[in-house]
Amino acid sequence: MGENASFWESLIYAHPTCTTWKLEAEGSIYHLASILFVVGFMGGSGFFGLLYVFSLLGLGFLCSSVWAWLDVCAADIFSWNFILFAICFVQFIYVTYQVRSVSFDKEFQEIYSTLFQPLGISLTVYRKIVLCCDAEVVTLEKEHCYAMQGKTPIDKLSLLVSGRIRVTVDGEFLHYIFPLQFLDSPEWDSLRPTEEGIFQVTLTAETDCRYVAWRRKKLYLLFAKHRFISRLFSILIGSDIAEKLYALNDRVHVGKGFRYDIRLPNFYHVSLPETPPVQPSHHLQRGSPRRKPTGVTNCSS
Repeated sequence: MGENASFWESLIYAHPTCTTWKLEAEGSIYHLASILFVVGFMGGSGFFGLLYVFSLLGLGFLCSSVWAWLDVCAADIFSWNFILFAICFVQFIYVTYQVRSVSFDKEFQEIYSTLFQPLGISLTVYRKIVLCCDAEVVTLEKEHCYAMQGKTPIDKLSLLVSGRIRVTVDGEFLHYIFPLQFLDSPEWDSLRPTEEGIFQVTLTAETDCRYVAWRRKKLYLLFAKHRFISRLFSILIGSDIAEKLYALNDRVHVGKGFRYDIRLPNFYHVSLPETPPVQPSHHLQRGSPRRKPTGVTNCSS
């Protein structure tokens, strides 16, 4: 204990206390460095926040090095500040390279600016999502099928980029799928990760379409590694299913000018007892074991 006490006493009392203070202020370079430090530590997060922080802190350390070289004439102060300036400079170059490397094709950039950026998703998170689908956009020709009722297994999740998809069941039209809507969100939501299923509807391209597809197993692995991405897709898929349900709701009528409302399934049964309620013709069912599809099938075949 005595040795420790003597160490701390020597550390505290080894240097004489300041009996007199300098009356004149330091040079403008020192104050400029202090201002840069204050402003630099106000930076935010993300790529551009890091660029802001490292650029201002680097300039602050550079000014401190100049001040130590010209005014203080202290080699140790100059050396430490110059080393910190070099570290900030290297970090600035590294972050700049990362920002330039996070670039996407036009279609993926449109998806980000329209769907993900308004939700506050950073480019780094979006990059993981894009890499999960191999940054590939698939083309579906007019009158070709994305899925066929009772035949196509549910093994991926796809987002329509351009074009229009017609959804039918037993030849009866249900609704359309438009750009930036998922092609198979109800089917995806109907299955647990360990289950398999088959489409209960037919999805046909009314025009030449392009879509992005995430393989089911690969996307679940991404969800397991990044829970934030899992919650993000859960919100997007839930919103997409709600839009599809309301699209179906607009087509179902119960007679006498009344329209069936999926939010009030018993309302028309009470108010119109003589008219049996009309149920939507499409509902999800659990599928049977399936195989991985070999390609896109033409509806006429």
